[in-house]
Amino acid sequence: MQVIGETLDDAAGEAFDKSAKLLGLPYPGGPLIDKYAQEGDPEKYHFAEPQIPGLNFSFSGLKTSILYYLQQQVKMNPDFISQNLADLCASIQHRIVTILLNKYKKAAQQTGITHLCIAGGVSANSGLRKAFEAMGKTNNWHTYIPRFEYCTDNAAMIAITGYYKYLQEDFAPLTISASARAAWS
Repeated sequence: MQVIGETLDDAAGEAFDKSAKLLGLPYPGGPLIDKYAQEGDPEKYHFAEPQIPGLNFSFSGLKTSILYYLQQQVKMNPDFISQNLADLCASIQHRIVTILLNKYKKAAQQTGITHLCIAGGVSANSGLRKAFEAMGKTNNWHTYIPRFEYCTDNAAMIAITGYYKYLQEDFAPLTISASARAAWS
């Protein structure tokens, strides 16, 4: 396996959760955004898509654009979020999904790989699942999406990483800083 692109800041699931927090939704907010998005218009609000070169991606600019937009709207109408929650959720979900899939398509074109999958907690998102499957059909890809029950928690992936590091006796001192990116020795 070779990593050809990764997040420069938050993972997609974090972008969902942090966007949900801006909307006043409880943690974890990603599933709630997905739920409310079912009733909303994904084209109602347009949020920034960061222009990151290559195959890396970033969600910090998106979160900032959502924050500033909400602050501006709430100044004019304190009930803006509650009155437009479904459309806001649908628009946020749409943007996060398009950021991911635009990079995915670019990666597939650059590599020529036609058997593609999504995984991790964010792959439980119904908007991502539908859009990924549709993109696969449009591009003649073989797409693989894990069953929903295998998408809801990253704890197993963290545990297996710890297990393999333990077997390699790859122990870290308590003085190191935590990192969201695993470094294999």
